Amino acid sequence: MAARAHTRSNPQASGVDIRLPWWGVALPTLAFAVLLLLIAGPGEAHAVSGDPTVAHLVERIQQTLSR
Repeated sequence: MAARAHTRSNPQASGVDIRLPWWGVALPTLAFAVLLLLIAGPGEAHAVSGDPTVAHLVERIQQTLSR
């Protein structure tokens, strides 16, 4: 007995699902921003004022990677 193949009811569908979850865009964007800050250097990068923890974390990462 042969199994029936499921067909798509939408003729415009190409078979490729192009929807991404939210993190599929957010994580590469965040990684790009962090790498850009690391390349720019601490003298040229301007962190958001009011949160020295983020600036300290970026400086520690730069120190670790420069060794």
